[in-house]
Amino acid sequence: MTNSNSKGKAILIGGGMAGLLAARVLSDHYDEVVVIEKDEFPAGPDLRPGTPQAFHPHRFMPRGKAVTERLFPGFEQDLAAQGCPSTLGKTMHFKNQYGTMEMNNDQNDRKFSRALLEWVIRQRVVSIPNVRFLPRHDVTGLLTTPDRSAVVGVKVRERSPSKLEKALTADLVIDTSGRFSKLSDWLTDLGYEVPKPDLLKVSLGYSTRRYRVPPHLTHLIDKWDVINLQGQPEGGTYTCVFSFIENGIAEVLLYRPGGNYPPTVADEFELALKQLPSPIISEMVRDLEPTALPRSYRVPELYCHRYEQMSRWPAGLLVLGDAYCIYDPIFGQGMSVVTLTAEILEACLLERREHHRSGWEQDALRRVKEVIEPAFWLNCTADLRWSGVEYEGSDSSTKSAFSREYMELFLQHAMRTSDLQLYGLYWAVNSLMVSPRHLFNPEMAVQVLSASEEGRRLLSTLAGENGESIETMLEERFPQFSEAPYGHSYSG
Repeated sequence: MTNSNSKGKAILIGGGMAGLLAARVLSDHYDEVVVIEKDEFPAGPDLRPGTPQAFHPHRFMPRGKAVTERLFPGFEQDLAAQGCPSTLGKTMHFKNQYGTMEMNNDQNDRKFSRALLEWVIRQRVVSIPNVRFLPRHDVTGLLTTPDRSAVVGVKVRERSPSKLEKALTADLVIDTSGRFSKLSDWLTDLGYEVPKPDLLKVSLGYSTRRYRVPPHLTHLIDKWDVINLQGQPEGGTYTCVFSFIENGIAEVLLYRPGGNYPPTVADEFELALKQLPSPIISEMVRDLEPTALPRSYRVPELYCHRYEQMSRWPAGLLVLGDAYCIYDPIFGQGMSVVTLTAEILEACLLERREHHRSGWEQDALRRVKEVIEPAFWLNCTADLRWSGVEYEGSDSSTKSAFSREYMELFLQHAMRTSDLQLYGLYWAVNSLMVSPRHLFNPEMAVQVLSASEEGRRLLSTLAGENGESIETMLEERFPQFSEAPYGHSYSG
């Protein structure tokens, strides 16, 4: 239902997850919400051309799931009805160069393919009376006021032989078009000074193969949640992740940054599984039935735009999702970040309703960036350990080798001591459940680094001549992020 105080029209450029979540939020604040999408939407849970990464594994982290459940109550029951298995009580197996950790998942989450999740959410959005979809249309530019200080709509062109062009006006335009966004060019053409994005030249590749679980092996679905064999930068080995999705399908992903791409030929893919440091995945896959050849996807670079730094920003315009920043898919942060930024959009619109003021869009961009920043920084910190990965940007803390070494020693300490609380904290930070401050604070750092020879060596590098304490020098080297997007503490 629309809110009685709603008025005007909003346009979303892109009908992926970012656009669907934003459409749900906007439907409470505008009389009409139009979602423009270049693809034709499939009738069922099928892949579409505009999301070439959709075949590969996707997941919600706890915060992302919680926001989605609030916006779409019971959406996981929809997934369950489509054959998505639960994770509750199932085994999670993690292996890296420091050891192996196994634990039972105490969360009742659903495992799904990206195509199915998007279809389930889109069915919910389609049912909202004041939301309509405009598929098979390209947005070719922004409509603005004569002085270009405000965006008042978009120019669109039909994806048909006629290529009919028309203008659509709106009170708010949000770019949710993903990694194919043209927003930076459009703003530049309008005379705005757009900062260069931060780039992580990661040259990552991943290959995914799906397998059908035969009836006599369905007990595997009841036992396993995920098996994660982490690749090693020193040896250049692949990361491999095994899990189940809907309707008795297993998916296996091979991944590596740095330009050494996983194989896509079936025999080579299976051979790569056998060469992993543990046989657990290759032995399990041996008895499953491949549904198709492996599919690959490559990402030459990750980017994080700096729109929040612009001194001028047009009224009536926002940007969310991959159009703002993209992440290394192996960490599974992208969809959860999108949900959190949709929640920020909701908060900003509620505040605007109570206290209407100009410039609210720039405030919204800054608040969105507070969520984006830690996720992108964590990606950079992890991927810069790999040969062939380079960072080009303005964040000096990203370039710091100290933080990367500390993160590695933290993981090493948690694994070697089998400390489930510390290991859980490591993943809670990487899952955006809690602020990186829970890892990057002097008290925690001294505790962890003092426990090993390598850590004590790293601490000794801080012994300066100016008489500053170790705690002060740690503070100077650790990144500083806003606590606002988190708002709660970690209890283990």
